[in-house]
Amino acid sequence: MSVHFIGAGPGAPDLITLRGLNLIRRCPVCLYAGSLVPKEVVAEAPEDARVLDTAPMTLDEIVTEMETAHARGSDVARVHSGDPSLYGAIAEQMRLLDARDIPYDITPGVPAFAAAAAALGTELTLPEIAQTIILTRTDGKASLMPPRESLDILGASGATLAIHLSVRNLKAIERALTPHYGAECPVAVVYRASWPDERIVRGTLGNIWRKVRAAKITRTALVLVGPVLGENAFRDSALYDASHAHILRNKKTKARA
Repeated sequence: MSVHFIGAGPGAPDLITLRGLNLIRRCPVCLYAGSLVPKEVVAEAPEDARVLDTAPMTLDEIVTEMETAHARGSDVARVHSGDPSLYGAIAEQMRLLDARDIPYDITPGVPAFAAAAAALGTELTLPEIAQTIILTRTDGKASLMPPRESLDILGASGATLAIHLSVRNLKAIERALTPHYGAECPVAVVYRASWPDERIVRGTLGNIWRKVRAAKITRTALVLVGPVLGENAFRDSALYDASHAHILRNKKTKARA
């Protein structure tokens, strides 16, 4: 048997991968993060499957379920939101599975920052504006940030920032990033990207916290910061430029008069 760590995507049930959905459909045990994984996804589990919401469970209880399934020879679908490699807490589960010689694999999912960018109708990398995306978070109750990964340090890059798990820390984000981006730098807060109740709040570093407070958004939101969010005066990429040649397209020249 195997434990299959599956990324369910950001929320819309049809954003799960075919591989992930097919695994859920055939696994007799399904453990899922109930607060973030849509019920339509786990409804695809077999009719007689053991389906458990892990939100109220401890790490030991979750791994015990996997161990019990392993003893029976039953595959387990362990369903996480977004992509499980990012803030998915799968490393600690895999470490315990390794100690028990229980095999596992990972199926990636659509990450929340990609769904948020789609909701905003924006590209997060623009020529000569920003070519780097930093996925990060701020200090929280679960764990502190490593000192060398503070927003003040990361913000010095000028990159597009996708700040997870931090909608309650918008004042701290403003203080850390304003010296690097300026108070007028565009910010977007996307609440529950791709869910039916998705909401978007746009503003700047100087006013986003007031707008989000007025919208009463306190959790399950992604904060995007960077000039790409409000920039239209960027040059076209060379990728499709007629004067730019590459291995799949010869350089085109204007016909002579």
